Amino acid sequence: MFERLREKWKVGPLQLGLILCTFAIGGSATGWAAKKIMNLIAPPQDWIWATLYILIVTALWPLMVLVISIPFGQFLFFRSYIKKLGKKMSFLR
Repeated sequence: MFERLREKWKVGPLQLGLILCTFAIGGSATGWAAKKIMNLIAPPQDWIWATLYILIVTALWPLMVLVISIPFGQFLFFRSYIKKLGKKMSFLR
């Protein structure tokens, strides 16, 4: 599995490790920040809470991953990755 990712992304083993760490830490930070925001908003009904949480996580994730990628030296990779993802989801042209 890791070999396929290395080939797909055209990265070495160390860079792959840094990328995976960035994904893990960025995702965890996104969930933590979204929960803090939801505690401030405190929506009254569960379905509103769930809907807002999904929207907040979706909006925060790219920003968090980009911020986390800077100390790992992977900013250029993630900037390109998020652009490709945005194009696939028809957010960007």
